[in-house]
Amino acid sequence: MFEMSLPWWELVLRGAAVYAVLLVLMRLSGKRTVGQFTPFDLLVVMLLSEGVSNALTGGEESLVGGLIAACTLLGLNALVSRLSARSDRIRKLTEGEPVVVGYGGRILDERLRAEHVTREDVLEALREADCDVADMKLALLEADGKISILRQAKDMAAHLRG
Repeated sequence: MFEMSLPWWELVLRGAAVYAVLLVLMRLSGKRTVGQFTPFDLLVVMLLSEGVSNALTGGEESLVGGLIAACTLLGLNALVSRLSARSDRIRKLTEGEPVVVGYGGRILDERLRAEHVTREDVLEALREADCDVADMKLALLEADGKISILRQAKDMAAHLRG
């Protein structure tokens, strides 16, 4: 139960390597949030965890080995969170920045394709904001995957009165 087949430091290095590679891959995969996962996205995440489990533990099946791997991942996550809170540069690198996906009543389809977001996602955000496409000043795909809508100034005054 407490005897390990690998040295503890190898589990830490494996955990750090897997964390770093997955962080990069998740950043490259787009800005879809957990709440926006399609069944396909969920399946990929589940298979991803199974696929990297052996790389993470190197076949180590002891309780201590699993706990070392878990602590490494949680520790790295806490470290990245703290560094991101203190540094805009690290935050932009790990979390990304908002991207304009609509402007002046036009939805920018090329930006949507580049960010792996559908036109329907923007239309849904417009409906939630009770805003027509023509009244949209700006649509932003936030770093967390949420789409924010800003209305034209003239429409805002009418909307506030009505």
